[in-house]
Amino acid sequence: MCGIIGICLRDRSQLPLGEALFRGLLRLEYRGYDSAGIAVIDSSRLHIVKGKGRLDELEARLGFTKKYTGETGIAHTRWATHGQPSDINAHPHVDCSGLFAVVHNGIIENYLEVKEKLESRGHVFKSETDTEVFVHLVEELYRELGDVYSAFKSAIKHIRGAYAILLITPIEPNKIFFAKKDSPLVVGIGSSYNLLASDIPALLDHTRRVVVIRDNWVGYITPSSVFVEDLERGFSVDHEQYAMTVLWSLEDASREGYPHFMLKEIYEQPRALVQTLSGLRSDAVLEQVVSLLVDADNIYITGAGTSYHASEYYAYAMSKLAGRLVIPFIASEYELYEETASNKDVLIAVSQSGETIDVLKAVRAFKKQGCRVVAISNVVDSAIPRESDYAIYMRAGPEIGVAATKTFLTQTLVLGFLAIAYAKSSGDLSEAEYRQILLEDIEGSVKVLGKVIEKVDALARRLVERLSGVKSMYYLSRGVGVPIAREGALKIKEIAYVHAEAYPAGESKHGPIALVEPGYPVVFIVPNDPLLERRILGNIMEMKARGAYSIGVLHEESPLVNSVDYSITVPSLHWVTTPITHTPFLQLLAYHLAVKRGLDPDKPRNLAKTVTVE
Repeated sequence: MCGIIGICLRDRSQLPLGEALFRGLLRLEYRGYDSAGIAVIDSSRLHIVKGKGRLDELEARLGFTKKYTGETGIAHTRWATHGQPSDINAHPHVDCSGLFAVVHNGIIENYLEVKEKLESRGHVFKSETDTEVFVHLVEELYRELGDVYSAFKSAIKHIRGAYAILLITPIEPNKIFFAKKDSPLVVGIGSSYNLLASDIPALLDHTRRVVVIRDNWVGYITPSSVFVEDLERGFSVDHEQYAMTVLWSLEDASREGYPHFMLKEIYEQPRALVQTLSGLRSDAVLEQVVSLLVDADNIYITGAGTSYHASEYYAYAMSKLAGRLVIPFIASEYELYEETASNKDVLIAVSQSGETIDVLKAVRAFKKQGCRVVAISNVVDSAIPRESDYAIYMRAGPEIGVAATKTFLTQTLVLGFLAIAYAKSSGDLSEAEYRQILLEDIEGSVKVLGKVIEKVDALARRLVERLSGVKSMYYLSRGVGVPIAREGALKIKEIAYVHAEAYPAGESKHGPIALVEPGYPVVFIVPNDPLLERRILGNIMEMKARGAYSIGVLHEESPLVNSVDYSITVPSLHWVTTPITHTPFLQLLAYHLAVKRGLDPDKPRNLAKTVTVE
């Protein structure tokens, strides 16, 4: 979720360009980043400064604001996805001729394929990023077409993935070219100047009149005009029809109008999952990891907190899809397992930050036993990926709220994708079954997630009115729903400070049911699995017989919809998608209950985003 800003001035006396770009990046710092850079056109030349580090460090070292002036410029804060954080991998990127500069948010899925073709034509690449491919592609197409905008549009048609892209060139010094698909991009309409940014806060020092760019729109801005066309449908867009005035404060705007980052990040989940899927499709490491797992004697998986729940989900998916036993364990208990590992085994280490100390210690202990390690992380080149043999990245973008939301869904998407790929490779899934689960159900769940969140948000708000005084709850499920139940219970403990326990539903009658009394809330996570549904029905009846208030998160065609006191229905898709379809309601229930109680869900007491001490 990189930060982007571009400014096109009529007269350099209107704004000090370097300073304005730098201030725009400061407004986007909340998104998280590892490096930054700017490119400006001055005296018909491109001038670029960039590097790894925080903005204040880079300003002190490189002088963003004072040295660089002009009338057109772009700037970028990078959250690494391809290539480690470094000066070379920082944006902007330039072509061989030094005539084009680009900044990019998103993932170019087919960058390796395009890169090979360009290298065969003599292009020399300097970075490890997917983004650099695009600027060389524009250079190549400009040689052929002789027109910058035509070359830019043609380059967009050649790439697949998610992107918000800005490009500048001294060939047409008073324009910034842009394109958008799946990654956010906004035009700011000023007075004798126009702007582009990945998020509204970067624009508010200059204008409150904005146009939110839609998917497949391309165009350019000049100091006095905005040109937009729909590349997919082939017609010009009257951007004035989409213009709006932003009334938010700067603080509100950094949360895009949401009252808390947690709620914003819950609503960001569809976009995050699109980026995760895009990355998985283009990740050459995935095939290597699947081969490694197929050949392993034993597969272990570890994590802490939410990451452990994702690990449990993976163990279940591997068992059901491929008949393969996977051993999940809580990272802080690694000493119980390390002596059983050997050089024929594989450990999957799951950590959002890539710095979780318990997971890192488990990685080191298992490596001493000769075990191969695969990291699943959200932060490129963090400690755990660095010390692992392979790394697969979630690409969820930064998460500001302490409680994991979009990182849990992206973790389970990566792990579900990995389990499906394993089952296909081992012959346990046919090509037709593989395509059904992956292309129809998983991709289908990502496509409908936005509507699901809107629907269950209203249901969570309504339920909170009944639960506002609750002190204790149970979360019950079976099979694939158990780790989702654990995640739901964790969220309501973390954010709303409600005592909540999660159990396999069959275990509830072995002690926990003693606490159930009239009105006691019990949340049932019901996956789309007829066998599990039949068994959970008996547990619902047991709880209701003791006076429990039963809450069911079920698929729309479930026969249990009328068996609970309060039902939340989600699309009827393959059980593999259960984390994607069922979890958002649990997140929103915790969020709204916290707000109802006057708590700050972004800063729960006693908790930190990344635990780096034992």
